[in-house]
Amino acid sequence: MILVWLIVILMAGGLLAWLSKKLNPELPRWVALAAVLLDLILIVYVWITLKAPADSAWLLRYEVPWIPQWGVSFSLALDGLSLLMLVLTFFLGLLAVLISWKEIKNKTGFFHFNLLWVLAGITGVFLTMDLFLFYFFWEVMLIPMYFLIGVWGHENRTYAAYKFFLFTQASGLLMLLAILGLYFIYGSETGTYTFNYFDLLNTPLAPAAARLLMFGFLAAFLVKLPVVPFHSWLPDAHSQAPTAGSLILAGLLLKTGAYGLLRFVLPLFPTATVEFAPWAMLLGVIGIIYGAVVAYSQTDLKRLVAYTSVSHMGFVILGVFAFNEWALQGVVMQMIAHGLSTGALFILAGFLYERIHTRDITQMGGFWAKAPKMGVIALVFVMASLGLPGLGNFIAEFLTLVGSWQANNWLTVFATIGIVMATAYSLRIMQKVFYEPGPQHESFRDLNFREMLIAVPMVLGLLWLGLYPQPILNTAKPSINEQLQAYTAPEPTIAEPKTAFHRQPDATIDINQLAINQRAFSNLQIFQSSN
Repeated sequence: MILVWLIVILMAGGLLAWLSKKLNPELPRWVALAAVLLDLILIVYVWITLKAPADSAWLLRYEVPWIPQWGVSFSLALDGLSLLMLVLTFFLGLLAVLISWKEIKNKTGFFHFNLLWVLAGITGVFLTMDLFLFYFFWEVMLIPMYFLIGVWGHENRTYAAYKFFLFTQASGLLMLLAILGLYFIYGSETGTYTFNYFDLLNTPLAPAAARLLMFGFLAAFLVKLPVVPFHSWLPDAHSQAPTAGSLILAGLLLKTGAYGLLRFVLPLFPTATVEFAPWAMLLGVIGIIYGAVVAYSQTDLKRLVAYTSVSHMGFVILGVFAFNEWALQGVVMQMIAHGLSTGALFILAGFLYERIHTRDITQMGGFWAKAPKMGVIALVFVMASLGLPGLGNFIAEFLTLVGSWQANNWLTVFATIGIVMATAYSLRIMQKVFYEPGPQHESFRDLNFREMLIAVPMVLGLLWLGLYPQPILNTAKPSINEQLQAYTAPEPTIAEPKTAFHRQPDATIDINQLAINQRAFSNLQIFQSSN
């Protein structure tokens, strides 16, 4: 039941924040702060107290019928992967409320309603195990974020909001078609129509059908991630969104795309993903290099940071389609470390915009002497972004590259070029903003107590990830191993063939599925040896 409360608290808090505006303009801020803080306390309590059983990766499950005649249930489940994503969600959600404390001055009730509901949608995406419900929460994320950009954004906010909506809505509809296709294929084969994730894992799919359905899911996840060439909505959305909107976009919404690849694409379509893997890894490498090159050429600080997200998310694609534990552990670390480091850079951009009312780095310079606390904090964030050892991004990229090397040597070599380029654009931020002489801003001030309260926990989080990542790795390990079950080698015995590709409901072996799975493993071996 605690899983339901994580969503209900945010939705109820959003409604209460909206209504409380009539009583006091400051009350919505406190309501939103209390709701997100309560969820953060609950999920940390779950992390500390619950341990996964030896025979399962799942910590908690909750399921009640919703529309039984359609096979729809209100099914929620929590494993190590979703647990880490929820800790990140509520931590960054808490910071988003604090960032908006002074920045958002109009329609505060409606703002905090949208902020809490987009967090509720993200929470639902990380918890739901019913594909109909998953699509519902996927859309719940979309509309509040559209309002956050369109109402409280900057000068071109309407264009950016429409572009964000069109890209994500169109790709989401393709995913809906794929979900319905999976639903009807499973129903026609078994006689039972259901959207339950655990049942659909065993759907017998012809190769052509698997490829078609996989691309439906990929459309939604690759656009949300985003992957080049489906990324063009991201710089506009980031540059026009308020600071809290940019933080939620970079830190959380992009991670729902990566989560979807791990949770749905890999386990549901093992054969099709192996066939697509070389192209996916190539797209990842292109994104790493392209994002870094374009980021270096930007003068708008928020657009610069947005393109660094395109580059960093390329490592996610590279790792997901390497099909080994090292790479997937790196993907999980990258999701968390990127959420902190890039989210922190957007917060820094918000601090600067509040003081000098511009995002143009050519209008900045010499701020280290005027704001040494901000300079030190910014230096940590920039060093994390370029992957300095001792900070979380280094662990993430190291694990990803070691894992991808086992799958494809040459693409891994080219991916490392992106790390060198990250050094260039990261140091350019420090040079242009803090060291290089620039226009005089007499009233420029250093970080105050509220801003330090926001920045210091992010610094500590990045240091923790870089110096002691083992708790994160241990938490994610059971879930990662479960996602990789479809890619482990069959273990034949004298008595009967045995496969680890799909968990069979009983002792009966599906011969057709076994043949498909053995072919997938053969393709995987060919793919990993074709260097």
